[in-house]
Amino acid sequence: MKTRLFTAFLAFSVLMTFCVPSRATEDSGISMVTDAVIARPLCLAATALGSVFFVAMLPLSIPTKTVNRTAQALVVTPYKATFTRQLGDFESLKE
Repeated sequence: MKTRLFTAFLAFSVLMTFCVPSRATEDSGISMVTDAVIARPLCLAATALGSVFFVAMLPLSIPTKTVNRTAQALVVTPYKATFTRQLGDFESLKE
């Protein structure tokens, strides 16, 4: 009896590994807390670090006329991710 129960448990465990994991909805409290505690501080650090790198890369960007593209990638995108997107909205980070 124990062998059958153990075999059934193992079979159930293997089958459960193929199930699709559930995702939090957009307005769930967990995604909002995760955004406020983890993602926003990381985005703020990326904005600050990107600003430093932008200023450091400015002498190389001016002659090649890529200042706008460099600013967009290093400063504007992290800034928007930090300050303009809604709390808990991780879909806009994928763009």
